[in-house]
Amino acid sequence: MTTLASVRRMLAGVLLLGMSGTTIELLLLKHDEGAIQLVPLVLLVVGMASVCWRLFSGSHVSAVGLRLVMVLFLLAGFAGVYYHYAANVEFQREGDPSLAGRALLWAVLQAKAPPALAPGVMIQLGLIGLAYTYRDKEYD
Repeated sequence: MTTLASVRRMLAGVLLLGMSGTTIELLLLKHDEGAIQLVPLVLLVVGMASVCWRLFSGSHVSAVGLRLVMVLFLLAGFAGVYYHYAANVEFQREGDPSLAGRALLWAVLQAKAPPALAPGVMIQLGLIGLAYTYRDKEYD
């Protein structure tokens, strides 16, 4: 097995581990109230299936499918950061209407529920998935 093939397998393992852990965490946090909150859970399940499909089939179609799912991870991650940030802004302003500017930003970023940057894990997983299929000889 070449070094590149070994690195690809490690990336697939990291990706599956990250997706599994994130899925468990979201389920434990009951991140399933409404359609918007189901998006990351559905994507994570589809993502795990896509990685397994890629690992076991090695087909061109599986590489394209995985890349498309990873792009959806990126989009969901950015949308999630926006939604978490907006929810925190609203909550912080309810507690202290005078908050604005840097003070508001700092309060929002330090809020524990919902953590404003937590959806960034979807971005991270998406990038790992894209790295996993980068310059894949079966894909390119």
